[in-house]
Amino acid sequence: MNTQAQQEIIEEFALFDDWMDKYEHLIGLGKSLPLISDQYKTDEFLIKGCQSKVWLRADQKEGRVYYSADSDAIITKGIVSVLIRAFSGLSAQDIVKAPTDFIKEIGLSDHLSPTRANGLVSMIKQMKLYATAFAAQNNA
Repeated sequence: MNTQAQQEIIEEFALFDDWMDKYEHLIGLGKSLPLISDQYKTDEFLIKGCQSKVWLRADQKEGRVYYSADSDAIITKGIVSVLIRAFSGLSAQDIVKAPTDFIKEIGLSDHLSPTRANGLVSMIKQMKLYATAFAAQNNA
């Protein structure tokens, strides 16, 4: 079952009839992404497996995980913006268990090049790895 944020993303993308409009929306989301601080634009925060450079950082505050990110490619920045919206603010356990089928529901996985699709998978994997680490830390 999708989270509330994921359902909102599905409904938002459903407003657009064709993929050019959806890409424009994705670009707009990327432009509005709160950027990661330059101090985190290092190899430590660079996601492996992305053709573009994507830096992702996670913080836990009051039992919830919050992500910040940036990318050197505008479409990729939009993709990571959607993922941050889908997962930020949830508990670590909820992120670990959260489904990712909303990506298919908005058609994103069908409209990305193979290299961007691999990057998408790498971004989700890294977000869930951060959440797994926080969940383990919380249970220690």
